[in-house]
Amino acid sequence: MSIEKELIARSSGKCELCGSSEGLSVFEITPSDGSAEKSIYLCATCREQIENPDKMDETHFNCLNESMWSEVPAVLVMSYRLLKSLGREDLVDMMYMEEDVKAWADASAGTSSNIVVKDANGVTLNAGDSVVILKDLEVKGAGFTAKRGTTVRNITIPQDVEGHIEGRVNGTKIYLKTEFLKKA
Repeated sequence: MSIEKELIARSSGKCELCGSSEGLSVFEITPSDGSAEKSIYLCATCREQIENPDKMDETHFNCLNESMWSEVPAVLVMSYRLLKSLGREDLVDMMYMEEDVKAWADASAGTSSNIVVKDANGVTLNAGDSVVILKDLEVKGAGFTAKRGTTVRNITIPQDVEGHIEGRVNGTKIYLKTEFLKKA
């Protein structure tokens, strides 16, 4: 039986992340051995956003609220990686994975980074930390001001914007310059 036929049978002919039945194809999750166990069946929309993270639409990936509970290890790994890249540590913390599956999820290609991000006091910041805003910051394009003293929880460290962190303020995901933050 071919990998695609195995995935069609496993997924009932639907995208294993969002449930769409259009534009489906096999997607290997790295590191892979070329087996169905290390692959998932994806629609064109999910595939395009995974392959072009700068075009990722967070609202499309609300479907991860369901796929993160899949019993298929490959689906868990992809859900975990997408939630991490979207900065949804709240959902990542709820996920349960066996140790070998967690190791596979953490072994994603190209996620290791030598970028060291420090706050205004020179303290190293890591993904998942909380920070406090040191001065009122006008958020361009969002129409509000991030107030001094606001705590931003579960930050992420963007790989493409040096000297910044990403977090949610007033329910909006924004980039913040680290020179205006201190570790909480």
